[in-house]
Amino acid sequence: MQTTEPHVRVGAYALGVLGSADTFRFEEHLALCPGCRLRAGEFAGVRDGLAVVGAPVVPGPGFVERLTDAVAAGRRRAARRRLALVAAAVVLSVGGPVAVAGLPGGPVEGAGPQRWSGTDASSGVAAVVTAAGREWGTAVALEVARLPVVGVCALVAVGRDGSEETVGSWSAGGVQDGPVEVSGGAALRPEGIDHFEVRTADGRRLVTVTR
Repeated sequence: MQTTEPHVRVGAYALGVLGSADTFRFEEHLALCPGCRLRAGEFAGVRDGLAVVGAPVVPGPGFVERLTDAVAAGRRRAARRRLALVAAAVVLSVGGPVAVAGLPGGPVEGAGPQRWSGTDASSGVAAVVTAAGREWGTAVALEVARLPVVGVCALVAVGRDGSEETVGSWSAGGVQDGPVEVSGGAALRPEGIDHFEVRTADGRRLVTVTR
C-alpha cells in the first residue's frame, strides 16, 4: 500500500479484501486518522447489510461506485443527527434553555444540564463537561485546555457499572493549539455515568472529569 494514499483503502479494509500486510499498515494509519475510522464504520454498516442477503459479495464493475453512493447516503443521514447534537452542545455551553428545536429525542423531564470538571496535576490538562439527559441517552459538550500531546484524543464516558463509551474524538495539536471544544452523544443516561476521561489513542488517561 502506498503511504501517500492510505485514505482510499478504507472501503477495501472494511470489506476485508486487503491482504494481511496491507491490513496491518492500514490499521496503523487508522489509529491516527479519525476520518478513516468514521468511514470504516460506515462501510462496515453497508457490509453487514449486504451480508444479510446471504450471498458472498464479489466486487465487480461498478461495485465501488455503488458502495460509495450507499455510504454517502448514510453519511447524509448521520450528518443531520450530528448537527442536532452540535446544536444541543451550543445551547448547553452558553447556559441557555435545554430544549432545542428539531433535536431528535427531547430533553428528559427533571434532567437539566450538569456541569462536571477536572484538572490533572501531572499533565496540566483542565476540562469541563456539560451533559444533559435525552430520551436516547446524554448530549455532551467538552471544553479542554492545555493538552500536552499531538495526535488523536478521545472523550470516554465511564458508567457506574464499569462500562465505557467513546463520546467523541479529535486530533490534538499540542499545548500551542489552545482550548478545544468537542460535542457528541452517549447512549448512557446521565445518572448511569460515573465520570468522563480524556485519553490518548493508546489509552493513556490525561484527565478525569467528575461531578
